[in-house]
Amino acid sequence: MSSDQKKPAKIAILHHTGGGNLGDDAIMDVVIHNIRSRWPDAEIAAFSMNPGDTGSRHGIPSFAIRRHTWGIGYASRENAKTEKTKRGPGNWLATTRNPAIRLPRNIFRELAFLATSFQKLRPFDMLIVSGGGQLTERSGPWGFPYAILIWVLMAKLAGVRRVFLNVGAGPLRHPLSKFFVRRSLYAANYVSFRDEPSQALARQIGFTGKSQVFPDNVYSLDVSLPSAPPDTRNGPVVGLAPMPWPFCDPREYTGENLQALYDEYLAKFATFASSLVRYSCSLELFGSDAGADPAAIEDLRRVLRTQQDIDTPPYEPVDSVDGLLSRMAAMDYIVTCRFHGVVLAHILNKPVLAISHHPKVTDLMAALGLSQYCVDIRTFDPDRLADAFASLVDHTREVKISMAASLAAYRAQAGAQFDLLFPPASEKMRPASVAPPHNSAVVGATPK
Repeated sequence: MSSDQKKPAKIAILHHTGGGNLGDDAIMDVVIHNIRSRWPDAEIAAFSMNPGDTGSRHGIPSFAIRRHTWGIGYASRENAKTEKTKRGPGNWLATTRNPAIRLPRNIFRELAFLATSFQKLRPFDMLIVSGGGQLTERSGPWGFPYAILIWVLMAKLAGVRRVFLNVGAGPLRHPLSKFFVRRSLYAANYVSFRDEPSQALARQIGFTGKSQVFPDNVYSLDVSLPSAPPDTRNGPVVGLAPMPWPFCDPREYTGENLQALYDEYLAKFATFASSLVRYSCSLELFGSDAGADPAAIEDLRRVLRTQQDIDTPPYEPVDSVDGLLSRMAAMDYIVTCRFHGVVLAHILNKPVLAISHHPKVTDLMAALGLSQYCVDIRTFDPDRLADAFASLVDHTREVKISMAASLAAYRAQAGAQFDLLFPPASEKMRPASVAPPHNSAVVGATPK
């Protein structure tokens, strides 16, 4: 396919988004913007877990990845057609738990959904699997791994070019998950990962095709914020962004008391926050996931009040990337648990302290040269975290200079990949031959 063809290119973006994660929405914004800025006539649509939210938020046609979609907060819900069937005549067949009826019924529904989805996918020229955490075991092998594989295979059958764009990988422990992901990658025309550990994991599970490493897509986000009003505060403002760990990924902690882990984590977070208040810092609670984080924020406010006698202002949720960036821009330091919390802090050049819930957070902080400001969410000690924060404050100038330098490099690398995937009209599109940035890794041979 070339970009100088007579009809506009039709591009589909597949991303498990729609639950409220603003980092995922930032990725969608970036991919759409980068395509349109290079190919303004391109027709873009999305396949997501919440087509209504994705369509209204990003202004593009949107369709469902799965029969069961999400609402904000990741609550699973069946599509409207299925719900209507359940309420109609013969609803016993639609609702019975009898295995002899349920299994054939679910197979029939899945095949019908896939047939409809295939017809929706056929008109497109390219399917882009985008977003950091796509190659993961969320919901088990029959969640993300199965969905990615089935869509990539449908695209291949329809003659649609398949692109994995800066995806993250892991955890992948179940043999079936590894098989699904490996076959998905082999079925692609182009593969890039957002970090070297993801690329290494793909090799570990048996993918030896050609792949590259580029920074997370959000690094090419265009940020333009209004001038901040004069600062009349006495001390620095520290943004605290808790998350509902470990409930966000309970499969990782099978057999453990999740509530006890959560309570201990919140108590330690509150103890650390109290040390900031003693040093005249102002606290601002925020979240980068509009679906999951507000409840954790309210829980932390409660623990601060009952255990540390600290009152914080009522939390006003934000549900847009622009709103999140505006709020973070008014902070002096950021303490976050989430990967894109670190990315957005980096983009805004805000010194950041990470309480890591996943290796991807630890890996990113290491890549930024900030490992000494990253602790494990399960084992961190609040006193040592306070010491790390004090060191971050002492070295603010050096940290900001280093972050600015790495940001410039990341932006250039992210933009270069889009330039080569979506070249000007006079050039051919060559996704299998994109040159890596200077510090990226390329392994294997071109996929057959």
